[in-house]
Formats: sequence, C-alpha cells, structure tokens
Amino acid sequence: MLKVKNTKRLFFSVLCMLALNLAAQTSLSGNVTDKTGEPLLGVNVYIKGTYDGATTDLNGDFSFSTGKKDSLILVASFIGFHQANIPIEGPGNYSIVLKEKISELNAVVITAGAFHASEEGKREVLKPLDIVTTAGATADVPGALNTLPGTQAVGETGRLFVRGGDGRETKTFIDGMLVHNEYSPSAPNTPGRSRFSPFMFKGMSFSTGGYSAEYGQALSSALILQSKDIAANDRTDISLMTVGADVSTTRSFERSSFAGKVQYTNLTPYFALVDQNLRWDKAPEEYNANLAYRVKTSKTGILKLYTNASRSDMELYESDIANPEVDLPVKVENDYAHFNASYRELVGEKWGIRAGTSFTKSDDFASLSSDSRDQELIGFHSKIVTDYQHSDRLGFLVGTEVIQRDVDQVLEDETGVLPQDFNERMGAAFLETEWFASSSLGFKAGLRAEHNNLTSKETFAPRLSAAYKTGEKSQVSLAYGQFYQAPQTQIILSQPTTQPEKASHFIANYQWLGDGQSFRIEAYEKQYDQLVRYNQIFDPTSYASNGSGYARGVDLFWRDNKTFDNTDYWVSYSYLDTEREYQDFPGSFTPTFASTHNFSFVMKTFIEDIKSQIGLTYSFASSRTCNDLNADGFNSGRTPAYHDLSFNISYLYNNQVIVHAMVNNVLGINNIYGYEFAGSPDENGVYASRAITPPARRFIFLGVFITLSKNKGINQLPNL
Repeated sequence: MLKVKNTKRLFFSVLCMLALNLAAQTSLSGNVTDKTGEPLLGVNVYIKGTYDGATTDLNGDFSFSTGKKDSLILVASFIGFHQANIPIEGPGNYSIVLKEKISELNAVVITAGAFHASEEGKREVLKPLDIVTTAGATADVPGALNTLPGTQAVGETGRLFVRGGDGRETKTFIDGMLVHNEYSPSAPNTPGRSRFSPFMFKGMSFSTGGYSAEYGQALSSALILQSKDIAANDRTDISLMTVGADVSTTRSFERSSFAGKVQYTNLTPYFALVDQNLRWDKAPEEYNANLAYRVKTSKTGILKLYTNASRSDMELYESDIANPEVDLPVKVENDYAHFNASYRELVGEKWGIRAGTSFTKSDDFASLSSDSRDQELIGFHSKIVTDYQHSDRLGFLVGTEVIQRDVDQVLEDETGVLPQDFNERMGAAFLETEWFASSSLGFKAGLRAEHNNLTSKETFAPRLSAAYKTGEKSQVSLAYGQFYQAPQTQIILSQPTTQPEKASHFIANYQWLGDGQSFRIEAYEKQYDQLVRYNQIFDPTSYASNGSGYARGVDLFWRDNKTFDNTDYWVSYSYLDTEREYQDFPGSFTPTFASTHNFSFVMKTFIEDIKSQIGLTYSFASSRTCNDLNADGFNSGRTPAYHDLSFNISYLYNNQVIVHAMVNNVLGINNIYGYEFAGSPDENGVYASRAITPPARRFIFLGVFITLSKNKGINQLPNL
C-alpha cells in the first residue's frame, strides 16, 4: 500500500514539473520567404545560443518552443541567402524575409563586348592554353584571337582589327599597365608578331567593345593580359626550332620565383629551304631576353617585376612597281626595351589596392632606297587603383594614372631632312561601381576623365553596362560607352594640337554556358566622330577633325569540348557593315582592311594511341575593297576572298621531349590582301600595279622542345 502511494506521489510530481516547464516555454512560429514573397523550404530557424529550433516546411512555415527567456535572437539561415538575426521579446508569429547572397557560383556576369579567359575562371570562353595550341596562330596572341568573332583577317599586318577599327585602335595592357609599340617590326606588307610570349600569362580579357573605365586611349578594343604569379616548380626548357633556339629557366623559392629566357631567331636557314616571294639580302634576325621576378610581400600581397629587351634587323630588295627590273633596297632595324612593375594587396576584408608602372623605349629605323625614317619612342605609364567591396552586392573602384609619350623622328629624302617631335602628357581619373540588385541582375557604371597637355582640353567618357540571368545557364547583357584616342603618331608629329578621335559603342549580348559547351551572339553599333581628315598626311594645314563613320554587325560563337572524346572545337562568324569618312577619303567609304564576312573553325584532338595532339584551323574572309586607280570610283576595286587551312601536330616522344610540326595554308592558296599602284600612270594612262601577297605560300615550322625538371610530369605540351 505504501509503495502504491509513493508511486502516485512520484507520478504527480512529474506531472507538476512538466506543467511548470511547459508554462515556462516560449512558443514561436512564423514564415520565411525571399524578397519576392516566395516561401523558402528547408530554412534553419533557431534561437541563437541554444538547440531550440525547427526547419521550414513547403509553405515556408515553422514553429517551435524555447525555454530561454532573456535576450532572445531568432536566427534564420539558408544556403544562398544572408543569415537573418532578429531580436525578439517573447512568443509570437514572425515573418522573415531573407536577402539573396551574391556569389561567384550563381551571380550574373556582365559579358557584353568581352571574352574572358583564366586558369582560375569559371566562365572562360577562350583559355590562355588555346593561344599556343591553335593551328595557324604560330603561338602568337593576336594570331589566336583572330579566330574569335569581331576580328578581321588582315594578313599583311598581323595585328588585331576589331569591328571595323584599324590595328592601332586596339591597345594591350599587361597587369593593368599600357604597353607601347607592342608588335615586333616587319618588312613592308608582311605580318608582325606580338613581342610577348603567351607562356607568361595566366589569363586575359579580350574586349571587342564596352570595356572598363579603367582603360583608355583605345577606340575599339582592349587586350588585358594578366601575368602568372609565383611559379611552383623549378624547370629548364630548351627549344630547338627551324627559325632559331631559346633556353629558359625557372627557379621557385618559398615566397618568390625567378624566371629568365634568352632567344635567338634567324630565318636564313629556313629561307634557304623554303622559297620566298621576297628577295632577302639579310633574313630577319633577332636577339631577345626577358626576366621575371615574383615575390609574395604578405599573406595577400604580391609584387611582380618583368623586363624584356630585344634587337632585330632585316634587309631585302623590293622591286619598283612601275619598273619591276629596278630593285629598291629596304632596311628595317629595331631596338626595344620594356619594363613592367605591378603590386597588389588586400587591406582588411573589404579594401584592395593595385599599383604599377611601365617604361618602354623603342628605336625604329626604316629606309626605302634613299628615303628613311628614324623614330625614337619613350613611353611611361603609372597607375594606382583602389577598390572597395561594400558588400557582396555593391563594389567601387577608383583610380588615377599618368601616361607619357615622347617621340622624336627624323625623315630624310632627296629634298632634305625633316626633324619632328612631341612630348605628350596625359592625366586620367576614373570611377566605377558595380551593383547587383540580385543574383540575376547586375549593373556597372563608370566615368573616365582625361586631360592632354598637347590639346589643353579634357574629355569625359561614360561607360554603362547591365546583365540579367534568363536561366541557370543563360543571360543577356547590354553595354554602352564612349572612348577617346589620340590620332596616329604621324598626325601628332605634324600637328600636336590635333583633337582626339571618338567612338561610341552600343552592344547587346546573349550568352549560354553549359557543361563543356558555350554559345554567344552579340549585336553592336559603333559610331565614330572627330576622325582626322586631310589632303596629305604631311600637310598639317589640311587637317580637320570633322570625319565620321560607323560600324555595325553581329558576332556568333560556339564552343564544344563535350560531344567528341578528347576533342575541343569552336566556330565563330562575324558580319560587318562599316564606312568611314576620314584621312584622304573623298567621302564615306568602306576601309580597305574591312571584310563583310569572317568565319573560323578551330579543332584540337588528342589521339592517345600515337601520343599526339592534332590541331586544325580553317579561316575565311570575304573580299575587301581596294582603291583601283585604273577603275572609276574611289575604293571600287575588290580583292579575292581569303582562305586558309592550317594544321599542327605535337608528338609526346617522352615526358620531357616533344616534337612539334605546323603548316600554315596547307592548300597553298595564293591569298591577295590588296594591290599597290605606281605613283603616276604610264604613257597609256594606266597605273602599273602589283598584288600584296604573303612572303611565301606556306609557313612550315618544326621544333623539338625539351624540359628538365625534378617533376617528371612537367613538359611543354600545354604550351604547344
């Protein structure tokens, strides 16, 4: 009996304790949605500092109780959204709205007018590796970029001609610093190459319009190259080629690395084996050396130093157009030095700083018979940029820079000597902000202001862009911008106060990025103003900055490395409609470098059975205009269409030795880039002429590449 009574008492005590505990509990309930009111399933809602909480259901509802009474903070946490921390005073029903978090994985990316490439990027269209593995590109950065939409095949220069702009309208920047005279010298009507090896870059952004306010003095395009950081391995590379040889070495330390390279190029043996259309007296010869040093200055800081020096010369004979039996001697010499220093550092969690300086000295000498031009250029660029990331939605960038260019030139002919020079100082400031309204909608706005000491005037160039994600893999982008650039060097030498030329860009872009596949289509309109017009380029009294023009078109790009095993290919097409009223044009006409249709197909595949990578590139450009002096109308002549089929193969002999072969224009098509005419007609009133063609039908390259490293898995195959 006593036992029963004790049991009843114990049961009664437990009930009382439970009742008291329940009375002390705080009941909480509510609903969690995003900013559009859409309920969120699976949100973790709890009281901070306790295990009391619940998970939202299909309708975004939650309910639970807590025994904690004082200083209650209700927390709502969900992947992809900012955590909410809500102070509460007691029981109740709470409505919580979570703000979406902007991350690199799901955020919209503003892509109008730009192709990005990086070893670390998630949305690259063209990787740095593609530069050196594209058949026909001959490991030249512009050569590979000329297979992208928006570019023109202008084989007689080898430069980047973008969306109706000429070669000087594209500027190159390394680690944010301007490169003066970035192309190596070449014989008349033969292509030059970029002075900088693609092996030194980890990523790039090739803008065909609408680029950042940080960059200026380029009417059409900016090629922004990012050099590699600290090397991870020691290695020595030896290259033996039909055009020369080079040796490079890299040494890696705990917080720094050093790399050096010497290269010698001499085409004499090659010209002895392969017939040339030109009669060479001294084949192109070049000595080149470059050094790079990288040091980690702190946990988040790095200093990069790079220098490049070269000397090149060549001599040949060019027949007189009116009298082909008369040979005119041509001589080209160049001494070049470039230095680049850049520094970047994170300051705290939200601030970043970048600073840099570059120096260029280039001495060019060119002569044709008794006429000569001797030009010295000294260029300097200094920049500092600060960026502030207020949140994952809002960021700011502000900076200032000074660009200096001093040019001294001496022209000499049978009439005498004409010295010319100018000293240009340009100061610029720029501001840019990027704001994400959501992970699907982003905006960027910028303003660039410049002052030029030669014109004593300021220019203000606004830049605007926006992007909207239309799906998980697709988005649309819009961009607008104004861009200014000083006239060509000879114009400034003759009249230093000539006003800058101007271009306005309007771009609409759609892009789809799938797993191993990408597609983009872009329409654009470009309006030119203040273009320089003249009767004769050496007559400054005829200069007038009242020229104009337009360029409009559509670019298409498709890339696929998924459909076929071990195979990567891309297809690009560009349509261009352009006219200009500038230089000595008597009206508005299509420039001679512009072709209406451009098409490229690039394919690369690795065949494991023969341990070889094979590449194939086909390029097509429709006919271009030329000013046929024997026809009625200005620029009424036409060239034939351009075709080029190129092939390369890289054979992995062993892990440290690679044999590489390449042939450009396999079919041997006689491509004609244009026509040259005599300065005066013959007795029948006819102007003698000749076609501008490549120096040879084909270019054939053979090379053996050897890598010495403790890491036996390292070789130069990725560079080929």
